[in-house]
Amino acid sequence: MFSVSADVEDRGSSCRIRVGFNTVLNAKKEARRLNHDILRTFSTDGVHTFGDRMATIGIDLGTTYSAAAICRHVGDVRVIPNIEGQDITPSVVFFPETDSGDEEPLVGMMAKNSAASAPQCVVRSIKRMMGDKDFCYYSPNGHELRPEVISAFILKHIKKYVEVDLGEAVTDAVITVPAYFDDVRRTATKQAGRIAGLNVLQVFNEPTAVALAYGIGLQDVGRILVYDLGGGTFDVTLMHVHDGEFDVIATDGDPELGGDDFDREITRLVVADLARQGYVVDEDNEDILCAEIEEKAEILKRGLSNVPQSTAMFTIDGKNYRVRITREQFEQATHSLLERTRERTEILLESQHLNWADIDRLLMAGGSTRMPMVRQMLQQISGKSIGNEVNQDTAVSMGAAIYAKYLETENGRNTDERSPASVREEAPSIRISDVTSQSLGIVAKNPKTGEPENSIIIQRNTHIPAKYSDTYCTTIDNQRSINIQVTEGNDPELEYVRIVGEKTLPIPPHPKHSPIKVTIAYDIDQTVYVEVTDLVTDGALGTFEIDRADNLSEPEVQSLQKSVEGVAID
Repeated sequence: MFSVSADVEDRGSSCRIRVGFNTVLNAKKEARRLNHDILRTFSTDGVHTFGDRMATIGIDLGTTYSAAAICRHVGDVRVIPNIEGQDITPSVVFFPETDSGDEEPLVGMMAKNSAASAPQCVVRSIKRMMGDKDFCYYSPNGHELRPEVISAFILKHIKKYVEVDLGEAVTDAVITVPAYFDDVRRTATKQAGRIAGLNVLQVFNEPTAVALAYGIGLQDVGRILVYDLGGGTFDVTLMHVHDGEFDVIATDGDPELGGDDFDREITRLVVADLARQGYVVDEDNEDILCAEIEEKAEILKRGLSNVPQSTAMFTIDGKNYRVRITREQFEQATHSLLERTRERTEILLESQHLNWADIDRLLMAGGSTRMPMVRQMLQQISGKSIGNEVNQDTAVSMGAAIYAKYLETENGRNTDERSPASVREEAPSIRISDVTSQSLGIVAKNPKTGEPENSIIIQRNTHIPAKYSDTYCTTIDNQRSINIQVTEGNDPELEYVRIVGEKTLPIPPHPKHSPIKVTIAYDIDQTVYVEVTDLVTDGALGTFEIDRADNLSEPEVQSLQKSVEGVAID
């Protein structure tokens, strides 16, 4: 038995409709019909065309929610609402089983609402899987979908509703990533944008985008610390901001810590409360009930940000269960998670030999910072009063849009109808100096132990572009080749770092312990180059670019782009 219900809430001149449904395919058909009618208004023949007008936007591709914004000129930055009129869109994709076997993914709120009834057809928090070559989602239609493709569906959905709102084609975009994302994840994000049909001008650090949204019009700000707790990632970044110059000093974080983890703790509390009332949840065999618990866990968490107690109702086997969770219970269950963010924050300050008195502004970003305990913790350790200088949900997309406008103007692409001189005059004046979030090095034998370890050449939080060298030695007489394995990570132990690329180079035969210089260069687009020099002859042994074995190859990206191009996304 399928049901569709709608509650209509009148808010003055606007009307918000909340829809709960199980029949997703019927909703998809209606949505597609409505979208067609909207798109048809932009042309006389019913074809979706925009003429020569093209827009450049900023996109916050979030773990749980995404947003897009556009900057026309300084002081004119607008978050673009989605088809439901909301500023943020759930980063959720629903894959219905179709008669044709073709994918017809549904993205956003309707996809999120279907999770409880068809959890096996829903993918969420795909951002955490970016760059994981071993992850693959098997859709009900039998297709294997990598994280880059699923993220591309989200980006294509955003591109579509932005074009509807603006009435012009969206071609270029700046897409944000957590500052602590490594090279593989950054490359995967850029590839997702390309697969979605976007020219990705740059992947841009989220905390820097927040600072840009806050400080673009201010003359003298000083040191800013951005505490960014999103749905799936945590970043803390220290910057110096002055008169349009944004100088990143250092960054730290955890790409595996975010609001999802807080939701899971509430899920455990709900399961425990149901058990106390006599119902033991079989988490291995009750997928639909578990999906409902996860959905309501997020609602409970949001409620606890405003009230000291939140309630959820469950009907299981014809019996009603009322689950009450208090803010105190929640904060006790998640204390260790919050402590992880506190420790990262204080370690970052200590690494720069600073204390809280040296910080002029403390900004909170990310929807998870709405939890009262976050503000309380930050105020306690910093001794500072924290205001609401930025919108936690949209600051990242707005900063990305400002930077996108800057890049558009710097690249000489004028999509404005005014003269190039006036456009350039109103474009944001920005200088951004960023740092590496991860150390880069090679695998080398420790001269004392003889065991291989991670030998760091470029330390993390080094300003980029960067180019550094170190000297190593051959290990045997008349050695004929050298294997260069490039590492990314901050730990000397190899098990805690990632091998991002390697190449074997021939070398002239020399005595044991002959010196070899390895140079690593890291440019602003996170491209890594390696140069190897024989110091005996002072001759170059070879230069190579990291091939990113964990990422898609160029032919794969081009093939997927063509495939996704023909997919209808709602």
